[in-house]
Amino acid sequence: MAESLKQKTISGMLWSGVQRFGTMGIAFISNIVLARLLSPDDYGCIGMLAIFITVSNTFVDGGFGSALIQKKEPTQRDYSTIFWWNLFLSIVIYGILYLGAPFISQFYRIPLLSHVLRVQGVILIINALNIIQSNQLRKRLNFRKLAVVNIVSQLVGVCVAIVTAWHGWGVWALVAQQIVASSMTSILLWTLNRWLPDLVFSKESFKQLFGFGSFILCSNLINTFCNNVQGLLIGRFFTSATMGYYTQARKLEEVASHSFSTVVDQVSYPILSKFQSDNAAMQSVLYKLTTALAYVTFPLMLVLILVAEPLITLLYGVKWLPCVPYFQILCVAGIASCLQVTYYYAVASKGESKELFIWTIIKRGAALIVLVAGMYIWKIEGLLWASAIGAWLILFANAYLASKHTGYTLIKQLKDMMPITMLSVIVFYIAYILINSISLNIYIEAIISIVLYLILYLGLSFKFRIKAFMYLFEIIRNYKKSPQNVF
Repeated sequence: MAESLKQKTISGMLWSGVQRFGTMGIAFISNIVLARLLSPDDYGCIGMLAIFITVSNTFVDGGFGSALIQKKEPTQRDYSTIFWWNLFLSIVIYGILYLGAPFISQFYRIPLLSHVLRVQGVILIINALNIIQSNQLRKRLNFRKLAVVNIVSQLVGVCVAIVTAWHGWGVWALVAQQIVASSMTSILLWTLNRWLPDLVFSKESFKQLFGFGSFILCSNLINTFCNNVQGLLIGRFFTSATMGYYTQARKLEEVASHSFSTVVDQVSYPILSKFQSDNAAMQSVLYKLTTALAYVTFPLMLVLILVAEPLITLLYGVKWLPCVPYFQILCVAGIASCLQVTYYYAVASKGESKELFIWTIIKRGAALIVLVAGMYIWKIEGLLWASAIGAWLILFANAYLASKHTGYTLIKQLKDMMPITMLSVIVFYIAYILINSISLNIYIEAIISIVLYLILYLGLSFKFRIKAFMYLFEIIRNYKKSPQNVF
């Protein structure tokens, strides 16, 4: 049983990686193409509406997806009940968005947004059709099928976006991309995961799952709103072009900060849920997940800060250069955000949804106050720096909760993270000083920065025997020989 779980964990990690990096690669390449076909204003329009779509999607799920994964043996009645509830709620929320679209466009003072939101909102109903299938595959750690579904769906959506953008559709090309990708996801999930709901709605199942899911829902709603409130504020108080620069910078930052963390987080919640009664095992898993994630992500974000200007010029063109400082500040926030969800899932897996909700109010409230104050005093730069400070506040709060419920103390967490943090920062400053002491073509400087950082980082990791480095090195060396001993 233990070996089977370990093998499923590694397989899940690998296929989750295939899914993440496959979809990331598709999105990355398509974004390069679309950035040359579309304007910052087109991206700004979609960015302004993102908060309404993402919050609505979170509301439709209702925390029931997490509840079904956390429950050890969900029944057909449980799944059917939640399916019909999700579908009903998605129709209701779409109706609200449809009626409220003119008021939202008035808020932003852009009439086009009313029509865009009414069409884009259809994805709420489409997504509701596949929530159960997706969570069933996650619970069974069947990430191979999820990888196939997501990669194919994203590829089809991107092709549609590029063709329509080429023909001058503007912002509608981005809307078409989302609708086509969501539709393909539903079609493929229903094809590959042959589950059908019964014509039943159980009040008992709903009440039982809602007991856990309601607090997760409230936490997720607050988290989703706060994660997207920057876009709401920028869209309202700054220009649509500024919103476009922010949207593009954030998309690029999230490619890096969320790439590895998404791979880990997709697998971590179902795995940690299986160890919910064993703190010693959970501490071991949590230690390996967080240190390995930090070892890869911390230097990645710092390298991106170093090469931000040549990177954005190369990928998107000179017209996108104003988003360079936005991108660099968001990378500072990305260092913290990559670890937030792992700690959050550790607490959720213990069934502490109510406490998560209470702390979500506290930490997000504090971050929101900092955000508004930063924008009021220092405009767009202040808003972004306040966002970075908020990301670190949330990380520390989640780490505290994880220490409280798993026994993995804050002091132990800091001690485990200290070598990785110090090494990443020291190498960053060495590379920064050396690169700024020479004057070459910006692209040559970028290549030198990346190579220098990697050599120093990996070399010093080996020299000082950094535990995360040795652990990852052992995984790579031993996986083919003995997959069951990796995790």
